Amino acid sequence: MRFNFFPKPPVLTLSSSSLTSLCLRLRLRLRPFLPSSATLPFYPPLACYVSTGRSLRMDSSSPDPSSSLSVDSVADGLKNQSLSEHDNDNKKRTVKLRLEDLNWDHSFVRELPGDPRSDSIPRQVFHACYTKVLPSVEVENPKLVAWSDSVAELLDLDPKEFERPDFPLKFSGASLAGAVSYAQCYGGHQFGTWAGQLGDGRAITLGEILNSKLERWELQLKGAGKTPYSRFADGLAVLRSSIREFLCSEAMHFLGIPTTRALCLVTTGKFVTRDMFYDGNPKDEPGAVVCRVSQSFLRFGSYQIHASRGGEDLGIVRSLADYAIRHHFPHIENMSINESLSFSPGDDDQSVVDLTSNKYAAWVVEIAERTASLVAKWQGVGFTHGVLNTDNMSILGLTIDYGPFGFLDAFDPSYTPNTTDLPGRRYCFANQPDIGLWNIAQFASTLMAADLISDKEANYAMERYGTKFMDEYQAIMSRKLGLQKYNKQLVNKLLGNLAVDKVDYTNFFRALSNIKADPGIPADELLVPLKSVLLDIGKERKEAWTSWVQSYIQEIVASGISDEERKASMDSVNPKYVLRNYLCQSAIDAAEMGDFEEVRRLLKVMERPYDEQPGMEKYARLPPAWAYRPGVCMLSCSS
Repeated sequence: MRFNFFPKPPVLTLSSSSLTSLCLRLRLRLRPFLPSSATLPFYPPLACYVSTGRSLRMDSSSPDPSSSLSVDSVADGLKNQSLSEHDNDNKKRTVKLRLEDLNWDHSFVRELPGDPRSDSIPRQVFHACYTKVLPSVEVENPKLVAWSDSVAELLDLDPKEFERPDFPLKFSGASLAGAVSYAQCYGGHQFGTWAGQLGDGRAITLGEILNSKLERWELQLKGAGKTPYSRFADGLAVLRSSIREFLCSEAMHFLGIPTTRALCLVTTGKFVTRDMFYDGNPKDEPGAVVCRVSQSFLRFGSYQIHASRGGEDLGIVRSLADYAIRHHFPHIENMSINESLSFSPGDDDQSVVDLTSNKYAAWVVEIAERTASLVAKWQGVGFTHGVLNTDNMSILGLTIDYGPFGFLDAFDPSYTPNTTDLPGRRYCFANQPDIGLWNIAQFASTLMAADLISDKEANYAMERYGTKFMDEYQAIMSRKLGLQKYNKQLVNKLLGNLAVDKVDYTNFFRALSNIKADPGIPADELLVPLKSVLLDIGKERKEAWTSWVQSYIQEIVASGISDEERKASMDSVNPKYVLRNYLCQSAIDAAEMGDFEEVRRLLKVMERPYDEQPGMEKYARLPPAWAYRPGVCMLSCSS
């Protein structure tokens, strides 16, 4: 079976008849915010070839120049979904352990096949999910740059442990009691092309911590040295990229967006040579190691690599699926209620998908829904990942692998923070929902190749992605506007205005809560609450904005919610502070000179993104002119 992904106006279509019909019915319109005169570069559509024989083959096909997509919410629901959903951080843990007393477990290496070799020589690793390796990064007087008390609490780790003189050494690769370190094997599509084996080329997992609530948390050192998956790289990381990953992992969590976390960041005391823009001008930068934390680092590519090799490796796809369900989706393993769900994959076909008769079908559907929910939250807060390759897609629906990411400043649907993505803007802000769907199709195809799900079950997962995304997106936008019901016309007009005038996305929605539900406000005063964000607009554009505000006031008047209640609700989902790239760069510049206080201060601000935080207003300012230079507003994958 072959899945082709050809964008055709006005929807993303699939060449197989069933999937084409599916996407036509979904009407996945992902860009209502483009002004009529604007165009987006088109990312190359892709094909995933699924062999019913022994292996799965990935490839790409030629682009369709007629592509044009837009978002269209077509379902009512999930009105109580919140952009600011948080983990239940209010349940305080009382257990505080020393490093030596952490409760280690090693289910991944215990239950899954591993590489018989344990050296770090770059090579193809077959029939294995991991290779046991030791951190090999060279250090000299390592220093603790920053740490997260919140993550320490997840692990039952006493925050006083951060004060230990040997803490930086422990988390820059020295032996940690109880750890069994390994690098994971995975593959993936990179920018639409099957890249074969990738794997943890500079990340080394130490093992899993079971906390007092029996939650499983993997600890991983990024920048810890070479592994068999390092290819031609050195396995190291620089302070610049490590600060960005550490800060954004925590910032996203406190925004309420599912993400991997970061326990700490240390410098190695050594320099690493990097060519930031791949232009032949390398320079030495301070080295660093960040300790990433997640309940699992399994990715779509963790399954793809084994399906692509076929033969006995198809059994590893099943083993990995069983492992994930057992440890991270136990509710699927223990389903007892027969919940049959039906859908029509074609105009003349009625089919039933029973999610209790095949646990793998229930699993892929949940992964599709988690991914859709995640992408909707990204769109709501204005986050652009920058590198949505399938090896950067978490099976838990987490934001993972923070490279050249960026939050929207001036609203630009075609914005990509990744210089490598510039030619086609495949991973630009507007394309993220499409790419999420495409990546789900690749994952579903992998499970089909291993005979875990049928094509109809794959179709249903695709359908659930589309429905879940649209439901969540409209709920998020309604909450951002303080509305009880989604108004497509109002939202589309707003996003069009934001794009035309390049209005700051974050600051606009924060200021919007100051609009009063008073239809008697004179027309020449309607824009006063927005004067700080509507800058340098002419008469014609003022009229366009005045018209929109008048329509908006009609909506909030009809809602019957008081101004005070609406403002409190809107401010709880529209952050005042996001991790803008120029803020990261300021912290990086100071840290590279040996001053870590700005990194720590910025972390504290980002831990309360929805609060006013008097005295911290400078962190909500528009980017200065210098922020638009290469290396700040846009970055490469070099780290």
